Amino acid sequence: MSLWLGRLRPAAAAAARGRPGSAVLPAARIHLSPMQNLEYGWLAYMLGDRATKRFTERSKVFTVEGNLSSGKGKLAQQIAEKLGMKYFPEADIHYLNRITGDGTLLPEKFNGFCNLERFYNDPKCSDGHSYRLQNWLFGNRVLQYADALEHLLSTGQGVVLERSPYSDFVFLDAMFKQGYIHKRCLDHYKEIKEISICEFLPPHLVIYIDVPAPEVQKRIQEKGEPYEKKVSPSYLQHIEDAYKKTFLPEISETSEILQYTASEAEDVEKVAEDIEYLKFDKGPWLEQDDVSFHHLRLYVQDKNAVLDPTSVPIFIPEITVGGIEFDKVYYEYRSQMKVGIPL
Repeated sequence: MSLWLGRLRPAAAAAARGRPGSAVLPAARIHLSPMQNLEYGWLAYMLGDRATKRFTERSKVFTVEGNLSSGKGKLAQQIAEKLGMKYFPEADIHYLNRITGDGTLLPEKFNGFCNLERFYNDPKCSDGHSYRLQNWLFGNRVLQYADALEHLLSTGQGVVLERSPYSDFVFLDAMFKQGYIHKRCLDHYKEIKEISICEFLPPHLVIYIDVPAPEVQKRIQEKGEPYEKKVSPSYLQHIEDAYKKTFLPEISETSEILQYTASEAEDVEKVAEDIEYLKFDKGPWLEQDDVSFHHLRLYVQDKNAVLDPTSVPIFIPEITVGGIEFDKVYYEYRSQMKVGIPL
């Protein structure tokens, strides 16, 4: 049983939108208002709910990419504020914790048995921790991208994300070249990535902040966490290479690309002006209509369906959990959630 299935799905994925089966169920209460949190469905579509009616020229998906400590978060937030779009900070291992319940961050045993500090301290850990971390992060990116698409389709407001499941592989590529993970991990990742994002639509625009690896290393040494300062310079270079040699050429076939140096990315007015001049005349978004948007919205709001492909039943030891261990952690999680049982 994969860690994603064993840790996220039963314990929290259904809770992401408070549906039946959730680990956080509302207590029984008297209905006092006609206002209900209704889920979008066929009836809404038949009654005239159309995504395109809400769309404006700002109804788009932007992602901001770059190496570690490249200034992605700052630029993404500034663009969102400047253009009236919704900002999505980079999804970390606690993404689901942050958007559900009271936002309490749960222990790592409830979040994939992984953490960044351990990765930087021992990237070649023999128990497969490095791939466990990247696999978990990919699942969170998939979930966040589904949330971003759902927000766009249901409100018409554009979204700006830091990284996406489309670019996540640059870290896996760097890990493999550094000898942090086995070839079987690379093969597993390629399979789940292909089936996990095939139902999505790629970003309209990818903004890449080009900060050379030596400068990234310098920034990390000056402002990074103590454990981050242990990062290998060659690992950072491999990330940069994967961006430039693989990700950007591939994503440019479906998405607009803007590239900036670190100093150029400081001028958000210039970036916004450059965005205004883009034609957005390529990619699968141009082929969509209300019917296809309807089906996409149904899909991205069903977080169980979104996460299913990340849990393909392929055995690799790095992300496999035994049944006894799974039950122990799962029921411990349930007990901590203090589930309310409706009458």
